[in-house]
Amino acid sequence: MKPSDKTPSTVSASTQQRLNMYALAASAAGVGVLALAQPAQARIIYTAVHHVVGKNGRYSIDLNHDKVADLTLVNTHGCNTDFCVDALSAVPAAGNGVEGMPGFLSIPYASALTRGAVIGPQQPFQGKFMASSESGQGTIGKWLNVDNHYLGLKFQINGKTHFGWARLSVHVSGGAFVKATLTGYAYETIANKPIVAGRTKSDADGTVDQGTAMLPASQPATLGLLAMGSPSHSVWRREPR
Repeated sequence: MKPSDKTPSTVSASTQQRLNMYALAASAAGVGVLALAQPAQARIIYTAVHHVVGKNGRYSIDLNHDKVADLTLVNTHGCNTDFCVDALSAVPAAGNGVEGMPGFLSIPYASALTRGAVIGPQQPFQGKFMASSESGQGTIGKWLNVDNHYLGLKFQINGKTHFGWARLSVHVSGGAFVKATLTGYAYETIANKPIVAGRTKSDADGTVDQGTAMLPASQPATLGLLAMGSPSHSVWRREPR
């Protein structure tokens, strides 16, 4: 090897700055990958089901699948010599609650929520009664002939309050028969965090908002993402004066 071959090459200040920029961007991208790879803490647990609660039927809902009923749907039917009555109620376990509040004659009506309603600590949870039909006398309740409405629920996990929902369709037929069809339920794993009625996935399970762009939650940071319109990155691209 000739002595001249050992002479170290030199680069311009502009090229050196660009090399430094790429190294810094690569380092930042690595940090971003680690940050996004952390397991998500907040999560919605959704259970799909299809169960009909008809005359004198009962069905227990175990929101978090710990083999303890958190809520029981009860459909009670009875007749005397003059008329028949069918009543549907959502009966929470001790310490739990159903969104709603007392109404006519202090009846604890359960709210029939629509999709998108927020279920959380700001709502009242004094509900229970859903719908009733009495032959020849009429019907009462907020769950009369509705499709895909939601019960707002709160329940306990290890002494902490969690919120959830149950989706049902309820119809009255034959003058005094109430039929409820349960099609799913869900709850939020973070204690005291509200949940949106009808939502089956959290941000961590679907997408996360990266400013103006919606990206898959599992997508790592890259050099391209780091270079997308961030004011903090524009200084890297400046040429030396």
